[in-house]
Amino acid sequence: MIRARLFRTVRLLCLLTAALAVGVPAESAAARKSTSTSSRSAQRLTLKKRPARASAARARRRAAATRARAALQARQLAEAQQPRFKLDDTGALVPDVRAEAAIIYNPANGKVLWETNSQDQRSIASITKVMTAVVFLENPPDLFAPQVVQSVDVRNASTTFLRAGYQLTGDDLLHLMLIASDNAAARALARISPYGYEAFIRRMNEKAKDLGLTNTTYADPSGLLAANVSSAYDMARLIAYVSGDERIASIMRTPYYTVNAGRHTIQIHSTNQLVMRGDVDVQAGKTGFIGKAGYCLATLLRLPEGGPQVAVVVLGAKSNAGRFWETRHLFNWLSTKASDLFGGSTPQEVPAAAN
Repeated sequence: MIRARLFRTVRLLCLLTAALAVGVPAESAAARKSTSTSSRSAQRLTLKKRPARASAARARRRAAATRARAALQARQLAEAQQPRFKLDDTGALVPDVRAEAAIIYNPANGKVLWETNSQDQRSIASITKVMTAVVFLENPPDLFAPQVVQSVDVRNASTTFLRAGYQLTGDDLLHLMLIASDNAAARALARISPYGYEAFIRRMNEKAKDLGLTNTTYADPSGLLAANVSSAYDMARLIAYVSGDERIASIMRTPYYTVNAGRHTIQIHSTNQLVMRGDVDVQAGKTGFIGKAGYCLATLLRLPEGGPQVAVVVLGAKSNAGRFWETRHLFNWLSTKASDLFGGSTPQEVPAAAN
């Protein structure tokens, strides 16, 4: 009997051991499954967090870049608002501009009243469009005939309000080009001219020679190409020349304009802040900018109280605001010298303006 009991006990222990051996792997698999599920959930959560963190980082970088640009613009404006002077070889106090080249020119007698690097040949950007207007209008076109914008006009045009298929007039194209500095409008004017696009550019260069602009060469009608080059002296003479054509000068003095291009209405304003401000008597003027040229402005101004006209050209200014402030500083300095240079009473200084 003892043996039977012992046999049953041993048998029971064997059965329990076998049962335990079977149960352990099942429990381990369940544990592994639970762990794997938790790991995948954690991975999904991590993947969800990564785009959010990347987006937040991009937003922080954009905000930092915006603050840096605003700070730079504020510094440039503060600097530009302060006129600089130096002593010339005679000991006289004269302007010391930050721009690469500048001139004050008297168109009445062709005399240079002040200059720095005015004969240096430099890229002139959209001041090119002044000659585009001259050449387009020299064979009197039908300014009010409808014209259709082509894809070649707008391709890589950078600054433009136009799209292929827009229908508008030559007069509208002139306004877009001279007020808003629209590059596609300049291309379209060259294309629809009697010359055709390529011959139009050749005629621009011929006209420059006709006018004695010896430092001036044109490569395209818009000014996008850096190969459009001239000098402050040449551009002072050209802006004085075009002021005699009211078809051009009146547009350059226009602060706002609306173009109806079929179903599309285009509202523009002048890129010339002196025109927009309205406290300087602008007779004609054109802005220009590409990286190679810097910020440029050629303008013809009339001294206060019906005084004489002077051409003031600034090429290669360091900022958008800088070209307008440099022009103001030169004009104000000239005003203090007007009685000596022109005779008569000294005009009042042009009031300072926001950028």
